[in-house]
Amino acid sequence: MDESSGPLAGLRVLELGHFVAAPFCTRLLGDLGADVIKVEPPGAGDPVRQWGARLKGQSAWWSVHGRNKRCVTLDLKKPRARDIALGLVAQCDVLVENFRPGQLDRLGLSETALRQARPDLVIARISGYGQDGPQRDRAAFGVIGEAVGGLRHLTNHPPGTTGLPPVRVGVSIGASVAGIYAAFGIMAALWRRDAARGGDGRGRSLDVALTESIFSLLEGALPEYGALGTVRQPTGGGIATAAPTNAYRAKDGVWVLIAANSDPLFRKLAVLMGRPELAEDPRFIGNQARVANSAALDAEIGAWTARYETAELERLLEAADVPATRAYTVADCAADPQFRHRGMVREVEDAQLGPMLHPGIVPMLPDDPGAIRWAGPPVGAHTNEVFQGLLGLSIADVAMLRQEGIC
Repeated sequence: MDESSGPLAGLRVLELGHFVAAPFCTRLLGDLGADVIKVEPPGAGDPVRQWGARLKGQSAWWSVHGRNKRCVTLDLKKPRARDIALGLVAQCDVLVENFRPGQLDRLGLSETALRQARPDLVIARISGYGQDGPQRDRAAFGVIGEAVGGLRHLTNHPPGTTGLPPVRVGVSIGASVAGIYAAFGIMAALWRRDAARGGDGRGRSLDVALTESIFSLLEGALPEYGALGTVRQPTGGGIATAAPTNAYRAKDGVWVLIAANSDPLFRKLAVLMGRPELAEDPRFIGNQARVANSAALDAEIGAWTARYETAELERLLEAADVPATRAYTVADCAADPQFRHRGMVREVEDAQLGPMLHPGIVPMLPDDPGAIRWAGPPVGAHTNEVFQGLLGLSIADVAMLRQEGIC
């Protein structure tokens, strides 16, 4: 695979990240061609290397999480490592980090030091609560961002229907959304900087908080509260503003999502159900009425879906042009012909693990799509290559750094 492919080819990014948010950001940039240099502590490396299901003693997730990155080791707590890190900064356009606010300063990598090394550097900082404010020093992971940002309250069944705690989305959504915002902010800062785009040539810093990233997704919840005093509540599988939109069990127990929440679609669904009179029932005429009587409507639809096996139910709904699908498992995703056709499920050869399935690259740029150039590499796999190629160190120099525990 051509290592220079992708619209971001020629952009070099230094990742001083761990866990999910910063590494997810840099993976997006690397997928589109950026040269990502990931710095990890010697030994075990990024903690995510130990997360999830294991294959041949290694994390299957890392194959994706670390892809398209050149991995080097550096113990940033050692004084000499600071000079090496600043040497790498001087060769990079962007630095991405997700330490707690102030941690890089304590390691001798303050913004002043970074800008002395590379004046036009774009610095992307990702943290739990942001770089300032009364809560900036509080510990946080993605789940905390989901809670403070208001999402965890909403990802639950309606009040009074269960005593179980609010459910998690199922992936590290808080950290991943923050990573997406960071990638977006980086591109905005680069656009403003680069002279080729009429920019001013200045470096910039951006500040992404997990809490704010999630909070920004809450649609109309804040203006509704500000104007009306209403607090949006969890609605389970349904949508508070449109009906029918919910998950309904098929005969074989699989959940099927049906979104017939416009008047024409609802009429199609009612005819398909053999109940055209439902579209004329005063309880269900117009979206507002259907929302007010969604429990009764869902009961009618659920009784109908329970008569059919999933495949037949999907066939009937597709033939009637009603938006619907089973709730996919990852096995369904892997087999989906649309995902396969568009390259969203790819077989990638992992040098350590063998053939692996990877998700494709988003966004899709057909004329210059980027590439999965390699899977997540071992800890320190590119230390020699990077230190020699970018810093001009000799093999003996790198060997000495290893002997001193610096890399």
